[in-house]
Parts: sequence; C-alpha cells; structure tokens
Amino acid sequence: MPADASVLRGWMRGTVPEGRLEAKERLMIAEAVPEEFFGYPDGLTLAERQGLTYRRMRAAGLAAPPAPDLLDDPPLLCGLLERCAVADPALFHTLMLHYTLALGPIVKFGANDGGGPRPDREALESMDAAGTLLMTEIGRSNSHLSPRTLARHDPETGGFVLTTPDAAAAKFPTNTAHRDVPKVAAVYATLVHGGQERGVFVFTVPLRGADGSTPPGVRITAAPDTFGLMVDYGAVTLSDVRVPFGSWLSDGARLDPGGGFHDPVGGPGERLVRSMGIAPPVWRAVVSACAALARASAVTLAAHTAGRATLGRLAPRRPLGDYRNQQEAMLGALASAYALTLVADRVKGPRPLGRAPAVPPSSAGTGGAAWAPWSAVDRDLALLKAAVTEHTQDVVGACRVHAGAPGFAASHRLNGYRGLAHAYQNAGGDNELILFDTARALAADPPAPSGDPVAGDAGEFGSPAMCRNLAARLERALTAVLATRTASAEDAADAPDAGFTAWNDNLTLAAATARVAADGIVLRIVDESSGSVPADAAPLLEPLLRMFGLDWIERRAALLLEHGVAGPGLLERVWAGRREVCDLLAGRVTDLAAALDTPTPVAAPTTPREPATP
Repeated sequence: MPADASVLRGWMRGTVPEGRLEAKERLMIAEAVPEEFFGYPDGLTLAERQGLTYRRMRAAGLAAPPAPDLLDDPPLLCGLLERCAVADPALFHTLMLHYTLALGPIVKFGANDGGGPRPDREALESMDAAGTLLMTEIGRSNSHLSPRTLARHDPETGGFVLTTPDAAAAKFPTNTAHRDVPKVAAVYATLVHGGQERGVFVFTVPLRGADGSTPPGVRITAAPDTFGLMVDYGAVTLSDVRVPFGSWLSDGARLDPGGGFHDPVGGPGERLVRSMGIAPPVWRAVVSACAALARASAVTLAAHTAGRATLGRLAPRRPLGDYRNQQEAMLGALASAYALTLVADRVKGPRPLGRAPAVPPSSAGTGGAAWAPWSAVDRDLALLKAAVTEHTQDVVGACRVHAGAPGFAASHRLNGYRGLAHAYQNAGGDNELILFDTARALAADPPAPSGDPVAGDAGEFGSPAMCRNLAARLERALTAVLATRTASAEDAADAPDAGFTAWNDNLTLAAATARVAADGIVLRIVDESSGSVPADAAPLLEPLLRMFGLDWIERRAALLLEHGVAGPGLLERVWAGRREVCDLLAGRVTDLAAALDTPTPVAAPTTPREPATP
C-alpha cells in the first residue's frame, strides 16, 4: 500500500479520539466474530440457519467483554456490532437487540427488588438466553405513543400481571419464533394503577425456556418465512402473564404500601420519553453498522471491477474500470463510505452533534413528539439514524447494480446488506415519523440566518465546506416555507383538525426539510473531520470527499434550483466535477478501498464458487 494510503488507513481507524479502538480491541472483536461467521453452509433450512445465527451470537457474546462494560463503551460495542453486520446482518440484528434493547433497559433502569443480580439479567449476561424486545403493537400505527399492553400490580402476590387485550395489541415484529432458543424479553407496557394510566414502563419477561416451553399466558405465533433480514419473526400475546415485582424496571418510580404511586420523572408523557431513552445506543449502533455496510459494499464493488474486461463494441477488452459510469459508481460508493464512517465516529463519542434535542410543546403529553417519541429523546441522533439508513440503502443498491450478475445473485452478501439497511428504515424508529417530528421542531424554531458566505465563496465547487453552506441556506428556505404554511393552523384553537390538515397537506415538504437538515449535520461533520486529515493523505481524501459533495448536490438539485439556492447550469458543473475527480484519483481506487480496513472475506471474488470435485 502506498504511503499516503497507509496514512489514510491509520487515520480512518479512529478520526475521533474517543471513538478509536486499540489494536488489542480490534483483535478481540475479530476473535469474537471470526471469518467462519462470514457466510453459511449450503443446504440449511431457514430454521437451521436461524439456529446457527443464535449459536454464533452466543459465542460472540461469550468472547466479548461483559455486557455492562460494552454498554459503557460505545466505540467498543459499535465496533463489535459493525463486524457482525458485515459478517451477517442477522447476527448484527439479534446481538444488537440483546445488548441494547434487552440488557440495556435492565442496566439503565435498574432492578426494583433491591436484591442481588436478577435471574433475567443473569440469563442475558451469561448468554444462556437471547434477549428480545416487545414494543411495537401490530394493530395500530404510532403504537409506541400509547401501548395497549397493560401491566397491573397484584397486591396479593406482590408482582405484576401483563395483558395484551386483543390480537391487535400483539407485539410484532419480534425475534421470538425459534423453538430451540431460550428468550428473555423487555416488554413495553402501560402501567395502570389506582384506576389511572401511569405511563409506559419496561418489564422483563422470560418468553421461552431451554426446553422450548413458554410460561402460562405467553403465546408466540411464528410469522411466514422471510428472506430479507432473516431472523425468527413472531407475534407475541400475553394473557394474564404473571411476573415478580422485580421484573418491573421502575427507574425510581415506586408503589406505596397504601396503594399510592410516585414517579420522580413526572407524568405519563415524561415517563414515556424516559422509557424510550434506551434508543440512543441503538441509533449509534445502527449508524455505525450502516457505515460498515457502506465500506463493505464499496470494497466489494472495487474488487468486482478490478481487472475485469468488457466486450463492448466501442472498445473490446477495455477494462471495466475505464468507463466513467463505473468510475463514478466506485468513487461515489467509496466517498459515501468515508463520509458515513466520519459520522459514525462522531456519534460514538461525547461531542454534541448540533442543536439541542428540543421539540415544540404538544398537548399530547409526549414531550412534543406528535408522531413518535424519538425526537423527544434525541432529535439530531434520531435524524442521523434516518438519514444514514436511507443513504446506505442507496449505496448498497448502487454497488449491487454495478456489480452486474453477481450483484443480484441470491447468495451474494450485498442482498443481505440491502435487507439490513432497508429494515432499519422502519426498525429502531420509523424514518418518516422521525422526519415529520424533526420538521415540526424546525418550523417552531427556524434556524437563524448565519454569517455563512455565499456559495461561490465557500470553497471549491462540491467541497464539504461549500455543500455545508448550500445545505444551511436550503434548510432555512424550506423551513421558512413550512413554518408559513403550518403556523396559522397550529394556532387555530377553534378548529381541532386545523393542525392535522395543515401538516397532512405538507408532509412531503416536511420530509424534504428534515432530510436537508440531516444533510447539514452530515456535511458539517464531514467538513470538520476532514480538516484533521494528515497532509500526506489529503491528495486522496480531499477529491474523494468532493465526490461525496457533488453527489449530494445532484441528489438535492431540484430543491436547490426550486428555492433559488443554486442557479442554472448546476448539473453540468456536477458532471464536470465528477470527471475531474475521476481523473485525479485514476488508479487509486484499490488504495482507497484498502484504506477502509474492511474484514478480509469482504473482498473475496464475486464470481460463483467452483463446484466441488466428486
């Protein structure tokens, strides 16, 4: 590897000091997720494949540091989950759920019985059971805001009784269907006490024992086989399921002997936001995993292209990498991989991402979240999760298309990567709902005009600095229009449906506004992070990140032109800029791919394996 590429590789291993992993930590992660996890034996049934995923999950968990240590160390947990995502998206999904959404609430909200380690926690930390989440309910949208699954205290036994009132309140999707895997669930339920709803709390419930049995009242219905993100989906209903008092993760709330209820957090709205506060570790993991998928996809495309000849009539035997469309696809994917890695490194560390996670007040009592609770937890981090998953699916899709026939072969890992990125546009908080809540917050508190220079003075055309400026100006323009269209309706107290109508008629504009706000955060991170790149690596990184900016301009060209932020001839400048970058980085694709430091199996040839010799 040339010296500049070697310098770039070292820098990319941790652009944020708090997010950098030591060599011994990288070795530990590689040992916990060995190369044999990068694929499955041929001929497995779906259930056999899922069972192998869970065995690998257990092995990885036992080889990794203790769960509380991982939860206290975001870079280390994200590093482990990144390698899982590249090796096997299903392994990432199950292990991420286990750590962040099953063990995470136990660690964050604590035991309520004051005793020693809880049995459920012991089973999860020892990897004797796989953790799962029961949150979303199948019958109503936005169910996170008001789960119909209820928890009631039973004074006779001292424990709680959990009930889903009907099939529409069944928890789905959950990874609970495999009969041979013990499961412990974190169940989100509305606590009813003294005849009042007291808010949404988390309860731990063993769903399946080592012998495959389920406790009384637990019913798990397997979903039809799926081939997107291949896990054991199932719907779960709870019929008067009894759990001990210690299964309530009270987070400081308490029940008095006389029947009183006290919650230091506040009312049900504040409790909902607090209970959903387990989301940031999920979003960090998803952003980090998506960056890893982008890296792996870009490297896969580069490996597919290298040395490949074409038979086109214009130039028979011309290398595939000589064609502009293939060059731009490879460099665009690599540019996105580098940019998303910079974003992932930032979210792993303690540095703030931007504006405070405030949202406008709301009569719904959910901390200002009109569609979902996520923006009330951390607006910018939720928004980045939405932006990064969407962009990663585009990156993987482009690599899949430009990898030709091997790109769509059912056995190829790019299909799995696309499935994971697609799944997390809904999982971990629905992207569109996050965008709508973000837009509502922006309309209530528009970004103030800044002293940004005009676009022509902000750096080279397509540079992160120039694009960051364009995004800021476009965000202000979109937000002004959105605020004008919705303000009068929000204030119309005598028209109960006025607010709904105003927002319902402007959801497309709202989503576009929030996407541009996310663009601004990403471009700011890329611009700030690129300023610290070693001088020896700048000739490689600077044109590559310019490619990222050029791609962004083309993606938002319609909005930039519509709102007067850019003028005619914009796309011609983008296309010319891309050609310049391709010429500057001619012959360096392999070095740029190698500097991403992806696991060895990723760059394996994409051609089918030779048949076994009899």
